[in-house]
Amino acid sequence: MRVDPDNPARPAPGTALCALDEIPSPGSKGFRWREGDALFAGFVVRSGERVVGYVDSCPHAGWPLAGFAGRYLTRENDLILCAGHAALFRIEDGACVAGPCPGDRLFPWPVEVRDGLIVVA
Repeated sequence: MRVDPDNPARPAPGTALCALDEIPSPGSKGFRWREGDALFAGFVVRSGERVVGYVDSCPHAGWPLAGFAGRYLTRENDLILCAGHAALFRIEDGACVAGPCPGDRLFPWPVEVRDGLIVVA
């Protein structure tokens, strides 16, 4: 997937994604939107009351990170995992720490918690 901030399928700021307590802590959840031929895929990682969001696209290959398993985190829930080639990314800033894309990082997707809901910021 090409990362395009002007993607017409990208949800608008204020769009509610889910309740915070729908995602375990630590945990993650993916989201998809379609507008005509355009597709936007993003995911959220939760740790306590803190959430971070990223566009669901590997910076090395462009494919979705979770693969068929639907998991974005390692078994230890401490890093984001690309299922395609096992690259690892830090949760807090999306920087690649292992795998074929050193120096790359995930594209952030601004999200925040408002009144117990995770919303697009």
